[in-house]
Amino acid sequence: MEAIILAGGFGTRLRPLTYTRAKSLLPILNKPMISYLIESLPPEVDRVVLAVNYRKGQIEEYFADHDCGRELIVNDEPTPLGTAGAVKFAEEYLTGRFFVLNADIICSLSLSEMIRFHRNHGAVASISLWPVEHVSEFGVADAQQDGKIVGFVEKPRPEDAPSNLINAGAYLLEPEVLEYIETGRLVSMEKEIFPQIITDTGKFYGFVLQGYWMDIGRISSYLEVHQFLLRKHKFDNYVGEHCKVGGHLHHSCLGNHVTIGKNAQVHSSIIYDNVHVGEGVTLSDCVIGENVRIGQASTLKKVVVGDNEIVHAQTSLEQDVQWTQSIPKEYPKKQIGNPLQSS
Repeated sequence: MEAIILAGGFGTRLRPLTYTRAKSLLPILNKPMISYLIESLPPEVDRVVLAVNYRKGQIEEYFADHDCGRELIVNDEPTPLGTAGAVKFAEEYLTGRFFVLNADIICSLSLSEMIRFHRNHGAVASISLWPVEHVSEFGVADAQQDGKIVGFVEKPRPEDAPSNLINAGAYLLEPEVLEYIETGRLVSMEKEIFPQIITDTGKFYGFVLQGYWMDIGRISSYLEVHQFLLRKHKFDNYVGEHCKVGGHLHHSCLGNHVTIGKNAQVHSSIIYDNVHVGEGVTLSDCVIGENVRIGQASTLKKVVVGDNEIVHAQTSLEQDVQWTQSIPKEYPKKQIGNPLQSS
C-alpha cells in the first residue's frame, strides 16, 4: 500500500525559515516535521511517495541519511500541481488503495483505524475530519450520522453550518479516484474532485479525528505545537546535544551546539543548531534559525530570525522578522494555494 505525502509547499507564512529549508524539514523538538507523519504510517504502507518541488535536493539528502523503514520515492513536480495534480503525477507508483497526507500536520490520527473505517463503509474516498469552534473560518462538512458526506459548505454562518467538522488533511482513496483527475495541470482535490465523487458515487465518508490536530502553517502554530508537545511529554525544556546553558530556559527547545550566555532568559522559544545567545539577552516567543549570533543585552519578543543572521548587541525587537540576505529566486512573492482552505 502507498502513501503520497504532499511536501512541495513553499511555506510562505513561515518565512524566513523557509527561505533556506523545505517546510517539511522544519524541526519540531529537533526532529523534522515530516518524520512524525512517516512514523505514524501503519504497517500496511510499504511505499511512501513524497510529492515535492521546492528544495527537492534538501529532502533527498535528508532521507539518504535517514532510513524511514519503507521504500521512499521523491517525486519531483516540474511545477506546483495542487493536491489532485500531485496525486495524478504519482499515479505510476500506485498499486491500489492509497493515502494522501499533508506533511505539515501534527495530530493523533490513527491511520490504521481510518483504514478499517474505510473498508467497513465500502468507501471510494474517506477523509479525516476535525471539530472546530469557529466554523465561519473553514469549509465545513455536511456529514450524516453514519459518516457519509453529502457536501461541503464554505465558511458558513454558525447558524447555517451543517456541522462543526472540517477537512483535517488526510485522505484514503480508491484507485478509481485517479480517473477524475486531468493530467498535467494544477488541480484541487478539494474544489474539483471531491464534489464529483460525492455526486457520482455517494461513497464519500468522513472519519472524525479524536485527540489533537495542528496545522503547522504559521509561526504562531509552529510555536504552539512545541508548547503542546513539551506539555504532552512533561518536559520543562528540550535541549539538544553539546549545549552550554549559562542562563535560564522556560518551556523552550534548543537544537545542538547552542550556547546561552550568562543571565540570559529564554521563554517559550525555539532555537536551532549552532546558535550563540549573548549574556543578558531576553528571548520571548521567538524562533531563532541556524548559525545565528545574538549580541549581549538584546531583547527580542515574538521575533523570527532567519539562518546565518547576526543580531547586534543591545538590539530591541518586537513582532518582527530579521532577514538581511537575498531571497531565493524561486521563492514566490505570495502564498501559492492552501490545500485545506476550501475543504
